[in-house]
Amino acid sequence: MNFFNRKSAEQFDAPTAAVEDISGDYTLDPTHTRLGFSTRHAMVTTVRGHFSDFAGTAHIDAANPANSTVSLTIQTASIDTGVADRDAHLRSADFFNADENKEITFTSTKVERDGDNWAITGDLTIKGTTKPVTIDFEYTGSARDPFGNLRVGFEGGTTINRKDWDLTWNAALETGGVLVSDKIKLEFDVSAIRNA
Repeated sequence: MNFFNRKSAEQFDAPTAAVEDISGDYTLDPTHTRLGFSTRHAMVTTVRGHFSDFAGTAHIDAANPANSTVSLTIQTASIDTGVADRDAHLRSADFFNADENKEITFTSTKVERDGDNWAITGDLTIKGTTKPVTIDFEYTGSARDPFGNLRVGFEGGTTINRKDWDLTWNAALETGGVLVSDKIKLEFDVSAIRNA
């Protein structure tokens, strides 16, 4: 997959395949899943963060991908960039207004598959605004963990314009440009466990 411009097989150990057919119902494992984002700050560097409190489910139909579904709920206040003051600003009315907009949600409307590549289109709701987004994912393998759980992995991402969700706060720079870029890269490293 070109989104990350990397070759997973060269960076990590080779993926495993515990099963050939990954069809089934799954629940995200939040302890092994990362819902991250990155953006430009002052037009010169990249700031990264993630959400630490979320829940999600998926129904995977490998033979008929259109029958697959994904649902994700993120607790807005769980945003974490590693800097307490910045996180407080992101939770404030300037950005997410997390006290009034407690959840960010994503509900799939269309799922497509081409080999190990999946495209999931759905409705992303932030601050009461719902817009469609498509997230490209690469299937990274399946494994049976030491506790007997069947796990599947996916890595994916997309780029959105934060203004589309009324996340408009910014500050102009004397040198031109703005403090926070409008474009936000969303990054997903997913581990999901098949339901018993």
